Amino acid sequence: MRLNRFDPSNIRVGTTGRGGGFPGGGGGKIGCGTLVIVLIGALVFGVDPGQMLGTLEGSGQQAPVERQAGSQQSAEELCTSNQYALETCNALSSLNDTWEVIFREQNVEFAQPQLRFATSDRFRSGCGAASSGMGPFYCPADQGIYIDTRFYDTMSRELGAGGDFARYYVIAHEYGHHIQTITGVAAQIRSAQQQDPRQANRLQVVMELQADCYAGVWAGKNRNLIEPGDMEEGLRAASAIGDDTLQRQAGQRVNPESFTHGTSAQRVQALRLGLETGDDRQCDRIVELR
Repeated sequence: MRLNRFDPSNIRVGTTGRGGGFPGGGGGKIGCGTLVIVLIGALVFGVDPGQMLGTLEGSGQQAPVERQAGSQQSAEELCTSNQYALETCNALSSLNDTWEVIFREQNVEFAQPQLRFATSDRFRSGCGAASSGMGPFYCPADQGIYIDTRFYDTMSRELGAGGDFARYYVIAHEYGHHIQTITGVAAQIRSAQQQDPRQANRLQVVMELQADCYAGVWAGKNRNLIEPGDMEEGLRAASAIGDDTLQRQAGQRVNPESFTHGTSAQRVQALRLGLETGDDRQCDRIVELR
């Protein structure tokens, strides 16, 4: 995908602090994109999923965020530190431009997320202690997208999801969770989960599929920048992180009741819906709070 170079004035970029805990033990809800990364972490790094989830789950209130190590670096410096960082910033800038226009056309207030590059294996986020082994995730407490760009190599090597468009899909999916946060959809789903815990997983799947669809909308809105093979890369990445596929690769029995992100087929279908329509309103039909 031929994205334009990022505009330093149009992105919010920083780095993460070090350490494993927050003052006072505060934390936020588990980032929407984290659960699938927990499964990937269990598959790729042999990490206990329960232990990983425990590091992110907190009281639901935003923790105090300390001054981030290296945060004095400019966006230009952070985004040009390596090729993956450059791609990520290019995608972020494009996502900001695209979604700002969508919100303006619908007369809705828009707010950008902040991208935070991991500078150590263990770091602090607005949702509590985190680690690079979790992969990219979105934290609603501080509206931050967290990523260690080394994950892209892991994604290609371990999941067979390589290519620049596959990497853009990862960021666009996490950005989709930001859209859900600022529109209130995420809060509605969390409320519904609390009211009916038996439907928690089904509702989580709905949230993840809508984020996939939003990722597709961004790409669909920038169809003129898509190159041959891009769509296949994105769809292959979506398929690689379906719950059923991850469970099989981890040597587990496929258990639909434990799904939190949807099957490979569902994720491909959601991404394709956004790609082909380029219409965020089409993604609304995925959300059925009943």
